[in-house]
Amino acid sequence: MTRAAAPDVCEVPCLHPEAVQAARAALPEEGCVAGAAAFLKLVADPTRLKILSALHTRELCVCDLAAVIGMSESAVSHQLRLLRTGRVVTHRKEGRVAYYRLLDAHVTTLIENALEHARE
Repeated sequence: MTRAAAPDVCEVPCLHPEAVQAARAALPEEGCVAGAAAFLKLVADPTRLKILSALHTRELCVCDLAAVIGMSESAVSHQLRLLRTGRVVTHRKEGRVAYYRLLDAHVTTLIENALEHARE
C-alpha cells in the first residue's frame, strides 16, 4: 500500500547549503527574537487587540475605552497597564483623566496589517 506524501515535508532527504547559510545569516539576534515574540504575544490577546484597534482611530480615555469594548474600567485599566509596560501604548494625564494612544507608527502599522490580513 502506497502512502500519500505529506505536503509539508520533503519526500527525499536533501540539503541546500547556500540557502541554509543565507537563512541563518538573516536570523535576528536571540534578544530581538525574544522581544518580538513577547510583543506579539502581548498584542495577540483579543481584548488587548480590541483596545489597540480602538486606539488606532484616536486617543481615548479609560472610560471611553471601557464603553467602546464593553468592559469595566478596572478590566480595561489592567489591560492598558500590560500594554504600557510592554511599550505598546503610552498615556498622558489631563487632570484626573488618563488618555491613552498607540506608542508609535510601528504599533499602528502592525495593527493595520494584522486586521487587513484577517479580513482577506
